[in-house]
Amino acid sequence: MSDRLPIDDALPALREALAAHGRAVLVAPPGAGKTTRVPLALMDRVAGRIVMLEPRRLAARAAAERLAEGLGEKVGARVGYRIRGEAVPGSRIEVVTEGILTRMIQSDPSLEGIGCVIFDEFHERSLNADLGLALVWEARGALREDLAVLVMSATLEAEPVAVLLDGAPVVRSEGRAYPVETRWLDRPLPAGARLVDEAVRLILEAEADTRDTGGTLLAFLPGEGEIRRAMARLAASDCEVLPLYGALDAKAQRAALAPPGARRRIVLATSIAETSLTIPGVRVVVDAGRARRARFDPGSGMSRLVTERVSRAEADQRRGRAGRVAPGICYRMWARAEEGALPGFAPPEIMVADLAGLALELAAWGASPADLAFLTPPPEAGLSEARALLSDLGALDDAGRTTDHGRALARLPMHPRLGHMLLSAGPAAAPIAALLSERDPMRGAPADLALRVAALRDPKGFAALHGVEIDRAAIQRLRDESRRLRRLVASRDGGGAVCPPVPPRGYFPEEERDIDLSVGAMVSLAYPDRIGLRRPGDEARFVLSGGKGAVLEASDPLAGQRLIVAVDLDGDSREARVRMAAALDEADLRALHGGRIRRLAICEWSRREGRVLARRQERFGAVILSDRAWAEVPEEAVARAALEGLRQDGLPWTPAAARLRARIALVEGLGPVDDARLLADGDWLLPWLGRVRALADLRGLDLVEPLKARIGWDGQQRLAAEVPAHFTTPLGRRVPIDYDHETPSIELRLQELFGVTSHPVVGGRPLRISLLSPGGKPVQVTTDLPGFWRTSYAEVRKEMRGRYPRHPWPEDPGEADPTMRAKPRGS
Repeated sequence: MSDRLPIDDALPALREALAAHGRAVLVAPPGAGKTTRVPLALMDRVAGRIVMLEPRRLAARAAAERLAEGLGEKVGARVGYRIRGEAVPGSRIEVVTEGILTRMIQSDPSLEGIGCVIFDEFHERSLNADLGLALVWEARGALREDLAVLVMSATLEAEPVAVLLDGAPVVRSEGRAYPVETRWLDRPLPAGARLVDEAVRLILEAEADTRDTGGTLLAFLPGEGEIRRAMARLAASDCEVLPLYGALDAKAQRAALAPPGARRRIVLATSIAETSLTIPGVRVVVDAGRARRARFDPGSGMSRLVTERVSRAEADQRRGRAGRVAPGICYRMWARAEEGALPGFAPPEIMVADLAGLALELAAWGASPADLAFLTPPPEAGLSEARALLSDLGALDDAGRTTDHGRALARLPMHPRLGHMLLSAGPAAAPIAALLSERDPMRGAPADLALRVAALRDPKGFAALHGVEIDRAAIQRLRDESRRLRRLVASRDGGGAVCPPVPPRGYFPEEERDIDLSVGAMVSLAYPDRIGLRRPGDEARFVLSGGKGAVLEASDPLAGQRLIVAVDLDGDSREARVRMAAALDEADLRALHGGRIRRLAICEWSRREGRVLARRQERFGAVILSDRAWAEVPEEAVARAALEGLRQDGLPWTPAAARLRARIALVEGLGPVDDARLLADGDWLLPWLGRVRALADLRGLDLVEPLKARIGWDGQQRLAAEVPAHFTTPLGRRVPIDYDHETPSIELRLQELFGVTSHPVVGGRPLRISLLSPGGKPVQVTTDLPGFWRTSYAEVRKEMRGRYPRHPWPEDPGEADPTMRAKPRGS
């Protein structure tokens, strides 16, 4: 074993905790030695293999090599590793990436032959680590009480994890650190400053300032692209400049992790060097202040890497790398005043990532999040969206359980969208799956995905033909990944092989696997919700089958296509900009997705046109593939569309219909007559709407007969008896009764009531009578006609005789005959 490390002092307590409780939480700062010491210290205490999870492939391979070195062996004896596309078996210790553990436990819930599972760097809170711990803890409780579980972290608050693991003991290693001086910029970077340019400037400044100090200079940049550009700018320096990022080949990774030589070394690294790896001899850190992390991108429907400001916790971890071997200096590429605006911690991935994979794993496990020990439960909205996608892909049945196809998808190391495409279209889809799993190797090129597929086949010739700059290293990785996926989907021999699924749609039987599908056809299997139809009259705008709008650059060659599949969008909720797409032939759409094309006979009210529209359509989601007039539309369909027009425009109340409604409202049991309830259950109107076509027809509708039909014959008889429509005067004239007011009312000339000595009533209530002069002007309003004759009539008579001398004004109106006539002239 090499020189003593800080973690060594904590190992006895850790062994004791695991022996007594079978679970523990170990907190040790970066560089304490937990990754390379702990598994070796547990080998003689654990019956069975030790599986240790690392969040990144580079870290997993490096950890395995360091562990084997500690045993004086090469990888492949007692220590092995397993990462995506690469595996070296080990008899006692296996270092794996997190997704590997999920597949291990899904295929063997009892984890037969494994005695201890270690979760390293758990503070990074990756989604797969959270899921892996939840599944392992569930399996331990149900099947393997003897299984030891250890969670290790550099900065994690240990208590919540200890509580999650049923009061697991917490072991701490204080580590060993030298003081680190922090230097900030004098002022914030100007708006529009180029990150790589500013980082290179600060690296050169730091190297010059610390030349006498010596030691390795470790610079943190967000990703591979920035590292490559910075290396080109630093090539003229006297230092040895080395890259370190996840996709780097193993030989180059080992070079960055090896002890430095005589020349001063500058290592340009991603956040992988914060805690996961130990770089020897670091005395100076330059922190560009950015990190690239997975975020769910609604534009692509999958997780994408985005560049964000680091959190304060991440900045402190980076700073600490300068104080491992001696006092150090950290240069921060932001002003001290900006520090307070940094978030305290990066959010757990489970809160911001695409949850389709998680939802599939939970369904395959047969559990809901509430059933499992999640340190941070996944958000329900994200889970619901993920389950809807999985159902659409045929991975879940109506009850939310995994189908055979879903179980096959769960065994594939990729997003369910791409797995569905690969299993449905066969090995020919492997290049597309590889391309869509990584960053675009031809950024700035036209949107056509087919161009990228062609570049994979012949990158040199393609670049020359199209004058496009291509990331050759990225192309080579994609070609390697494509070959791996071809082998994976073509295998049929068990042992990790994927069996062909039988999803309800979009599947090619095995005998048809050699069909030559276009790029657009294959990618439509992964993105059935992103099939776009060009809007009429606009060569750049599309409506997507999922209901959203999308727009291409007008100059893009795909802008004139009738159908596309938009595989990458900028996420704008109203009209997203298409970053990558593929042309789709309608014949392919119908062949692959014919079962989802709905043939509809649509008769509906158009608010915009103010009329009934009757069409026959073929729809794929929100995309209307064909649309023609429906000539022989049934009257019932027209009536229902017109009813919707009434609901939008309102009921047309004529005076007669309004009086009838008011009468109905006064009779108990004849139903509500307010507009809202009349329209909510509007079937009573349908027999009168079958010939309606336009708004003018609706507004000319007479509601009297429909209302009568609504209350039926018995209702009409009750209506006539209890609230009659008219009052018949002594002269036999029928005067409409107004029921709009609290008291039923009529209006008629005073002389027409001569001889009436009892007040008229309807339904047991007195009428409110407006008595009019011969000229039709109101004279008196009364609900007591006999009282009026006895009292006020005399005053009215005196006034009216002078104004209307030719009309009769008897002294005793109760004894006079009713009349509508004036006295003859001269009488």
